[in-house]
Amino acid sequence: MWMRIYYEDTDAAGIVYYANYLRYAERARTEMLRLVGIGQRRLMEERGLAFAVAGAEVDYLSPARLDDVLEIRSFCRKFGRVQLTIEQCLVHALERREIARARVRVACLDTNTRPARLPDDVLRALDPYKQLQEPT
Repeated sequence: MWMRIYYEDTDAAGIVYYANYLRYAERARTEMLRLVGIGQRRLMEERGLAFAVAGAEVDYLSPARLDDVLEIRSFCRKFGRVQLTIEQCLVHALERREIARARVRVACLDTNTRPARLPDDVLRALDPYKQLQEPT
């Protein structure tokens, strides 16, 4: 996924505010699911399931600035019965330098916010995002 950095994303010096990287990662995960045919709204309405972030860790490697374009690459690192661990690399699109790297654990929950088993078809749909090597 590609995204441009806008004024609203930055501080007075034109550098992206640190918490915004988690917003960018969330958007990229949503788009990753859409690309494999998993609509989160439909998952909630038809199956009573939703994803929630169970944990997140971000390494900030280099600042992104106003008007930069970032590429966000997502890889499924770990598949469990209830949780997925997704690694996401935020890369400056023109300079090809890594800006940040996030590791996010998402859990599948039912409508009562209890852990729920990830459906087999969802896990199969995410196969293209399995990555055995370090993302570059």
